[in-house]
Amino acid sequence: MDIEQARYNMVEQQIRPWDVLDQDVLDLLLKLRREDFVPQAHQALAFVDMEIPLGHGQAMWTPKLEARVLQELAIRPTDRVLEIGTGSGYLTALLASQAAGVVSVDIFSEFTADATRKLRAHGFDNVTLHTADAARDWPDEAGFDVIVLTGSTPLLSDAWLRRLKVGGRLFAITGVAPVMLAQLITRTAPDATRSVTLFETCVTSLVNAPQPAAFVF
Repeated sequence: MDIEQARYNMVEQQIRPWDVLDQDVLDLLLKLRREDFVPQAHQALAFVDMEIPLGHGQAMWTPKLEARVLQELAIRPTDRVLEIGTGSGYLTALLASQAAGVVSVDIFSEFTADATRKLRAHGFDNVTLHTADAARDWPDEAGFDVIVLTGSTPLLSDAWLRRLKVGGRLFAITGVAPVMLAQLITRTAPDATRSVTLFETCVTSLVNAPQPAAFVF
C-alpha cells in the first residue's frame, strides 16, 4: 500500500467533504502518522472511514470525526486541554500538536501505557496521561480552555462546565443510540454557557458515564 497516497485520499475523500476546510487542521492530518497509533492487527485500516477496535469494547473515532472535532474546537497555542478517554492516543497527539498542554485520562491502564509509549516516540513532551475513572469529573482546580469527551454520555455532568474557563470550549456527544448529538458548549461568562448542536452521530459510551434516573411506577 502507498501510505502517503492513502493518507492523502483520507483527507481529500473523507475529511474535506465533511466540511473540514481549516488548512492548519488538514496539514496536521497529512503530517501526523495516524498508522503509528492504530493497533498492529488493524494497521491496514488506518485510513479507512470506520471505527477501529482498540479492545475493552472501545474504538478509535473515524478520521473525519477526529478532524471535524479538532476544527470545531479551534485550539489556540496557549490552550490547556483535558481529554477524557485517551484510547489510541492519536487524538491526544492531534490536540497536543496545537495546544500548550494536554491532560488525558483513560480508565484502562493498557491504553494509558500504549499511548504514553507512542506519544514519546513522536516527541510529545506537553502531554500528561493518567489512568482513572473520569467520566463524571476530573479534579483539577486550574481549569481548562478545552475539554473533549471521546466517549458518549447520556447525560453531561455539570462538573465539566465548572472545569471550563471563561471562553473555554467543551465537545461532547450526548444521548443514546441510535441517535446522539455532537455538541460544542462554550463558557461565555462565569455563570453562562452557549451550546451548539453540530451534527448527529453514534459512538461508544464512556465507561461509567452518568445515566438518567430510572422512572419508577
